[in-house]
Amino acid sequence: MKYLVFVWLLIAQMLLIQTATADEAVSAKTAIPTMEQDFVKSINRFSKAQIIEQFGEPAKADDVKVKGTGKVVASIWLYHFINTAEDGSYYETTELDFIDDKVVMVAFLKNDGSEGAETGQQYEVPVK
Repeated sequence: MKYLVFVWLLIAQMLLIQTATADEAVSAKTAIPTMEQDFVKSINRFSKAQIIEQFGEPAKADDVKVKGTGKVVASIWLYHFINTAEDGSYYETTELDFIDDKVVMVAFLKNDGSEGAETGQQYEVPVK
């Protein structure tokens, strides 16, 4: 009886792992939406490499490094004309703030990004 329960748990675990892996594979191939609200809701599921794959290198990137080690712990990336507002107009600049490899803040700007985020929309990315 003990072996039967063990085998049943092992099979259940393998099925759950396969389901989780399949979901991750599907989301990894999903395109990043460009509509403002959809972008904010989904951007934290994508790594820096996936973002670069879809949008290319950022127009501007600033890294925050740990003094002495040079390890990058945070980054600010600026992209131009990749996101649209609800009315269909493009935001001139999208700012992505990273901690390690995940986006934690998004700002949509109606300028080239040199003026800061005060003249646009800012969102904290929802935590998964």
